[in-house]
Amino acid sequence: EPGLGPSAMAQAGALPSEEPVPQAQPASDLPAEVCEEALNTGPNSSSGLAAASFRTAKYLPHEWHQNNSDLYHKAFTGCEQAEHGRAQAKELAKHAAATAHRTQQDTTAALGQRLRDIRFWKTELQREIEDLDAETNLLAAQKLRLERALDATEVPYAIATDNLQCRERRQPPDLVSDEVERELLKEVELIRSVQELLRRALVEAANQMRLNRDHKEVCEMDWSDKVETYIIDNKCGRYRNQSTNIQFHPSSVKSEESASTPKAWAKFSYDNVYKAEQEKQASISLRALIDSILHDVSEDLKRQCAIVNEAFAKRCKELNDAKYNLEYHLKKILKEIGDKEASIAALKQAIRDKEGPMKVAQTRLYDRSFRPNIELCRDEAQFRLISEAEELTESIESLKKKLLESEESLRNLEDIRMNLEKEIAVKTNSIFIDRQKCMAHRRRYPAVFKLAGY
Repeated sequence: EPGLGPSAMAQAGALPSEEPVPQAQPASDLPAEVCEEALNTGPNSSSGLAAASFRTAKYLPHEWHQNNSDLYHKAFTGCEQAEHGRAQAKELAKHAAATAHRTQQDTTAALGQRLRDIRFWKTELQREIEDLDAETNLLAAQKLRLERALDATEVPYAIATDNLQCRERRQPPDLVSDEVERELLKEVELIRSVQELLRRALVEAANQMRLNRDHKEVCEMDWSDKVETYIIDNKCGRYRNQSTNIQFHPSSVKSEESASTPKAWAKFSYDNVYKAEQEKQASISLRALIDSILHDVSEDLKRQCAIVNEAFAKRCKELNDAKYNLEYHLKKILKEIGDKEASIAALKQAIRDKEGPMKVAQTRLYDRSFRPNIELCRDEAQFRLISEAEELTESIESLKKKLLESEESLRNLEDIRMNLEKEIAVKTNSIFIDRQKCMAHRRRYPAVFKLAGY
């Protein structure tokens, strides 16, 4: 560059941050001094005592020349030093500008990387927020299914308890602890167990939904902070030296004591995402468990309902068979009663029919007892009359005895008829209770999809 000395050119590559080294001035030829002979200095000169006061404190000519020479030398040295200082100042300004530009580029790149990191965690948090929100909605739907299924179990429970209460109105001897009653008791116990299980599942679902919302809120707060930070850092990354909204903030150079480290910052978001993912997986597992519970519960209730219905059908068949047999025997008993009554009537008529011969025989014997004297003879006729009377008496006694037996048998038949009719009435009542009351009521049993909460 014009105007730079060789020493300045030699030092052009030095860093401006280093302390400048004093440069030695090169030897140069000074202009020759012109020594003029002093005038009026001799003994014969005109300068005498009269001019002595004008020579006081005067410099000698060589001193004058030396002073000028010193001034020249200082001026040259000053120019050299100023020229060297200008070169160093220019190089320092150039280096400072390059350093400032490079540092600003590095800072802008660091802000860009920071924006990418923030965007990454913001995206992860937003994904977890959306997943947790969707998962909470799905879990809420499962919770609604649980509530519907729990409500649906009230109908089977009412049906089973009503069946047990209705069957308590059966009359002896049909008031028996049969298979139907045992299966009904199993059904009631099963429904109670199912209701307790569904209530516990409802509590678990409510707790999991609360945890989902809590972690979603944590992620939303972190996401909100990152959105705000992204806006700030994005604005900072767009600042340029020519921006009009930049100004000095000397107090902002110091570091904040409460500021976090990059490792703690990343770990905070990682922990939030990790915990949210854990809760999401726990919610998914709980939904699968609820779905399995509802499926198993509906199948168990429907299976037990089918078992009870089958027991009812079997019991009704037994009752119908018993009633048919009772009616068959009642028919035979009624026929036998009719025959027995006819037999009794015949026996009574037979007894009445013996009254005439008995009267004849006894009248004959009575009249023959009035035969006179020797005529009162025990002849053959007398013996036959006596024998006839005895035979008639014996026959009447046998008929009366048989009549008593027949009447006793008739009374037994009547008792059997009454018992049969009573038992038929009992069976009819039992059939009415089991078929018309219980089985008809059980037709209101909910379907499987309703028990499953749909």
